[in-house]
Formats: sequence, C-alpha cells, structure tokens
Amino acid sequence: MWIDITQTMKKGMPNWPGDTPFSFEIAYTKQQTGSVNIGKIETSLHTGTHADAPFHFDNKGPTIDQLDVNTFIGDCLVIDCRPHSIITAAFLQAIDFQGVQRILLKTVDRISDSFPQHIPIIDAEVAALLKERGVILLGVDNPSVDSLTSKEVQAHHALYAHQIQIIEGLDLSCIEPGLYDFIALPLKIEAADGAPVRAVIRKK
Repeated sequence: MWIDITQTMKKGMPNWPGDTPFSFEIAYTKQQTGSVNIGKIETSLHTGTHADAPFHFDNKGPTIDQLDVNTFIGDCLVIDCRPHSIITAAFLQAIDFQGVQRILLKTVDRISDSFPQHIPIIDAEVAALLKERGVILLGVDNPSVDSLTSKEVQAHHALYAHQIQIIEGLDLSCIEPGLYDFIALPLKIEAADGAPVRAVIRKK
C-alpha cells in the first residue's frame, strides 16, 4: 500500500516569511460556465512538499524541467535523525544505506502548523559521504536543508556539487525508519526554480 508523505496544500499552511502564501479558489463556478467548476491556485514553489532545482540557488544551474525524472522514482531509505540539531557525516557514516540511492531524513516528530523558528540542518560535509555511497536524492521533513537564515546555503551548494537533488517539506510523521519504494515527481514547469511534488512511499 502506498503512503502519502505530502503536505496538504491548503490556505494557512506554513510558508516562508514574506513569500507568496498558498491560496486556492474557484475562479469560475459550474453555474457561471454552465458545465464545470474551474479552480486556480497561487503559491510560492517552495511551499509545502517541493523539489528544489539547482537554479533556485545557482543562476547557472538546471531548472526543474531539466532534471531527470528517474531521480525521483526508486528505492529509498528513511533514517530517523531525531533529536539531532545538526545532521553530520559522522552520524550518517555509521548507518548502512543498503545500496539505495535516495535518503529521506526524519528530523522532527511532526510538521509544524506554523513556520518554524529553527530547524535541524544538514552539515555541508554530508554531501561528500552521500556521493560516496551513490546517493542521488536527499529528502527532508523541513522547509530547508540549511539554516532558515543562511544566505550562503552551503548544504544546497554542496549537494548540487555532488549531483544530489533535494526534496524539502516531506511529512514523515507517521513513517518508521526502513526501506521503501519512493515516487515524488515534481511538476514540469518551464524554467522554474522548484516545483510542488506529490510524494508517496511503500514499504518494501
């Protein structure tokens, strides 16, 4: 059975301070069109569960529509990192990745109802270890892999330098550590710096 690990997109959900909040409305009703309801949304591409394209933090990086979809489909390993405030290479070094190419880090008990003030972060040195282990995707259950106030976004750059794609904002609150099948395809938006994903996993 597939398990949804996507945050529900809804009015009032947490979003980056100052960024475009999510909104949905019925732009035209069935009564108005005579046949169908037609909805519209407005949102930052980094609200909720989303993939970062390297272009998000590197003007020369590929955009979301240029990424290989195969990166976002396959085996994954969910690792419980609670209650670490910094996820280090030393911590992950001791874990058997079992040959998987996608790693999801559970760092909090549940997704906050409001935008967090502080989050566990990924040490930039983790990227080299992940690359050595053959990892091509890192997913986290927070809005960012870096500190919320970071301007250097070192983890983002380090992961990109090691050809590792990023998914942020997963909901792993009900997920136990272990091996899973994984699908989290980003919307194909031309020239975009990121995109919402519908992320699901299935116990192997």
